[in-house]
Amino acid sequence: MSKLSQAPVAAVAAGLFVLVSAAAPHAQHHGTGAHKLGPLTVEAPWARASAGAARAGAAYLRIVNAGPEDDWLTAISSPVAGRAELHSHVMTDGVMRMRRIGSVRVPGGQSAELKPGGDHVMLFGLTAPLKKGGTFPLTLAFEKAGTVTVSVAILPITARGPGTKRHGQH
Repeated sequence: MSKLSQAPVAAVAAGLFVLVSAAAPHAQHHGTGAHKLGPLTVEAPWARASAGAARAGAAYLRIVNAGPEDDWLTAISSPVAGRAELHSHVMTDGVMRMRRIGSVRVPGGQSAELKPGGDHVMLFGLTAPLKKGGTFPLTLAFEKAGTVTVSVAILPITARGPGTKRHGQH
């Protein structure tokens, strides 16, 4: 893709980020991967680097609810994917299968963890491979708290989460 044809894509992505930021003026970023939205704090959003030319990826994070009432993560989106969905793993006839879910409950006074092997964000139709060391925006919409855009850190393909290392990682 030429630099000239990349310019409109970058402009649209920047415009969407500004629009989402303006729609959620009470969302705050608190450094080190934490993003505050009312009683909710989104912590440590991360994804693994893509394997080769993979057209799909996954993102993970933790949502802490300091409020007394439950909230629900109901939608996600990102300009790096054609489609983003909430997914979970379920055991069916002795086989672990991934399935789309409508929302993730964040209980009042507790947290919800989107992690490998459990609830997570699936990214389909990646516009480019997720490269180790990079970041990408991910917008989360909650039923009560509103919308926040977080920056997702892209970790090595072998990562198990932020701050963890496997043998041979640097």
